[in-house]
Formats: sequence, structure tokens, C-alpha cells
Amino acid sequence: MPALTDLTIAEAGRRIARGVLSPVDLVSAQLERIEAVDGRLHSFIRLLAKDALREARRAERTIRAGGYLGPLHGIPVGLKDVIETKGVATTAQSKIHEQHVPAADATVVRRLRAAGAIILGKLTTHEFAIGGPSFDLPWPPARNPWNLDRFTGGSSSGSGAAVAAGLVSGALGTDTGGSIRTPAAFCGIAGLKPSYGLVSRAGVIPLAFSLDHCGPMAWTAEDCALMLDAMAGFDPADPASVSVRPQRYARHAKTDIAGMRIGVVRHFYERDLEASAEVHRGIEAALKVLRGLGAKLVTVELPRLAEWDTCALVLTHAEGYAVHESNFKSRPGSYGKVARERLLAGAMLRASDYIQAQRQRRRLSVRYAEAMANLDGLITASVLDEPSRIDEMVPWSSLKPRQRMASTPFNVTGAPALVVCVGLSSNGLPLAMQIAAKPFDDGIALAIGRAYERATNWRSLRPPL
Repeated sequence: MPALTDLTIAEAGRRIARGVLSPVDLVSAQLERIEAVDGRLHSFIRLLAKDALREARRAERTIRAGGYLGPLHGIPVGLKDVIETKGVATTAQSKIHEQHVPAADATVVRRLRAAGAIILGKLTTHEFAIGGPSFDLPWPPARNPWNLDRFTGGSSSGSGAAVAAGLVSGALGTDTGGSIRTPAAFCGIAGLKPSYGLVSRAGVIPLAFSLDHCGPMAWTAEDCALMLDAMAGFDPADPASVSVRPQRYARHAKTDIAGMRIGVVRHFYERDLEASAEVHRGIEAALKVLRGLGAKLVTVELPRLAEWDTCALVLTHAEGYAVHESNFKSRPGSYGKVARERLLAGAMLRASDYIQAQRQRRRLSVRYAEAMANLDGLITASVLDEPSRIDEMVPWSSLKPRQRMASTPFNVTGAPALVVCVGLSSNGLPLAMQIAAKPFDDGIALAIGRAYERATNWRSLRPPL
């Protein structure tokens, strides 16, 4: 029998529904594990232990009285600390927001609570989700539970570490250029950047309005689908929110992938940026599994990765500076070095640069739609290397980060993109692949990820922390 802290959301939810697992016992087990290991991981900024235990006792009473709400009822989750919580500081890992206490929950938090989820605490991020791991901020950067000397990926760094280490059953992250998917890849978990407009960002501290996404991170693709079921839906408080026909993502994730046409974008990781031998091996082995499940794989050509990256870089820097301009001018010394450098880059951009990037975005999105016309899904790399040593990431250049990724195409297009673990390197570090689909076909990406996970044994391995 797995330890309580190793249970997936799906399995814990089934046990809670049957009455053989108490939410109090699950929360207590995770609090004990946090006490034992988070002093080394630094995944939490703020632990809400008393509140979580009170909510767990309430969930237990409600379920016993016949008021079971569904698969998230009694499940402990963590929140990246750019996601606002009523009456609880939301700091964005910055001196600027150190005393920021919101008057209301973000929409995603409110929806998770309505589904019965229990908020265990606020998780480490990079300052305002902008920079890399920094040691000049009020809290230390998170560490990778597979190897404490390694980087977690960013900026949903605490979310990735906490899920991988079994400190929470699931977590929320945000993703502007890979910030859910990179920590998912480096920490060996599943992470979904949903379709743009599917999940509300109301109450989420922005980085770049037209690229920001909020999404689930969990041990499996199935768990991400269960979280997405609770989170997705139109919200008039988010100007980018889209009213689409509701889906049952957890049910859709169980779709058989036999006969699906899945494109493989090899040039992203073979020519545009050459992946390490370990990453390449992991992806090739994963593609073999998908063929064995009956998927039809075809090679697909998209614009070069540099075109996507440049477009996303200009948009992120320009929009990020617009968000922070007032504080940056009045309190520049309150930002850490990495965030300050990146915001300064945005201040140097011209309006014409931004307009040209938006025009390029349109062209790239059309190319993506054309390539996907006869496909169900898409496979490519996520990160191109194993996790770096964290001391090699600091300091890093604001314009040339050391982590190599293939993430930005799906922020630029707004298409859903899921990362799942495809094994371990010879150094015992996670390897990953990225699964994308057409906008609002999130269920297809989740189905491919779930099918792969169920056909392999990687989800039985946990970090040797």
C-alpha cells in the first residue's frame, strides 16, 4: 500500500468517497511530511496548517452526512504565491508585495474551495513570476526533490517541488512562457497549461496579460484533469475568459487514443535546439509507447523555435513592464536583481516592437492552425536538458536564460500543452515530453498523457528524498 502522501488525487478521492480515508488523516500526513522535509526543499512560503485541519474536519463531517461534493472533496492542494487568497498574504516572492493581503480569493481558489479542496498553503515562486532562482529575495528558492542541488524549473517552482515530494496532492501554477511545464518536467510530475481563456486569471497577479495562463500541477495527467474540471469555466472578471461548451475533462482523459493522428515536431529538439542525448532518448521511447497504443504518428514542421521565442520575449517584456511601471519607477531597489534586469529590458522596447510582435503572433498562430487541421494532438520536447545545478542558474542573463525549452509556441497560440514524465536519466533526474492540441481541445492532450502514463511504470517512482 502506498503512503498517504504518495496517493494520487484520483485514488485519494476514491478512498474518501468510500469512507476508508479521512481527509483529516490525509492532511495530517502531508503536514507531517512538510515538517520533515520542507526545511530542505523550501517549497512553502506560508503554511496554513490550522486552517487546513479545520477544513479537513469540516469536510469529514460533511461527507459523513452525505454531502460529498466530488473527487476533490477533502483533497489538500497548494497555491503558487501569485494567486490571491482572502485574508492571507500573497507576496509574489517580492518585497514589493510582502504585506499584500487580498480582500478576496482568486476565482480559481474560490472554485477549488467550492469543489471541496483544502488549501494547504502558499508555494514558492520566482519574483512576480519574472526571473530565475534568486537569493536576494525575502524567501529562498525551492529545491528539486530528486536532487537538492538541482533547479526545479520556474517560475512555479514551489508547486513542482511540493507535488513531486508528496507535500500536496495537487497545486496551481501559472505559465507565461513555460512556468507550469518547466517545473513539471524538472520535477517529474504532470503540468497542464490550459487553453488561453479556459481558466480564469481574475485574482492572479499578472506578468503578461496576453500570454498568462493558470493551470493544474499534479502527479498524473488524470489528476490534472480532475483539477481542471473544478477550475474551468467562463468568468466575466477576466477579460480574456471565453465561454465554451463545458467538458468533463476527467472523463475525456479516459478516451482511447488508438487511431488518433498525432504530429511530432522533431525540429524543435533535433535542429532548432539540439536536445541532450538523455532527453532525446526519453522522447523516442515515449513515441514508441504511443505507437504501441495505436496512435498514428506523423512528422510536422512548424516555424523555427527562434521565431516563437522572439515573439514571446518581446510580448512578455513589454507587457511585464506595463504591469510594473509605477512600482519600478518609484521603488526599483525593492525588486531583486533578476526581476529588475528583466523589467528594464521591457522599458527599452518601442511601441512598434510590440505591434510587430503581435503581428508575428497572428502569423504564427495561423501556421499552427494549418498544421493541426488534420491532427488530434502534437508531441515535442518540453525542456531540452536535465535540470541544471541551482548554483549554475544564479546569476543568469535576463535575455539569455540557461534553461533551454520548447514552451513558447503554446503560449503564443494559446493552445493547451501538457507535460508528463517519460522516465529518468542515468543521473536519476526526470525526463519529460510535451503534448499539445488545438485550442480548447485540452481533453485530447490529457487523454494522450493519461494513456502514456498508464502504459508505463514511471508513476510508481518517487523522489528518494
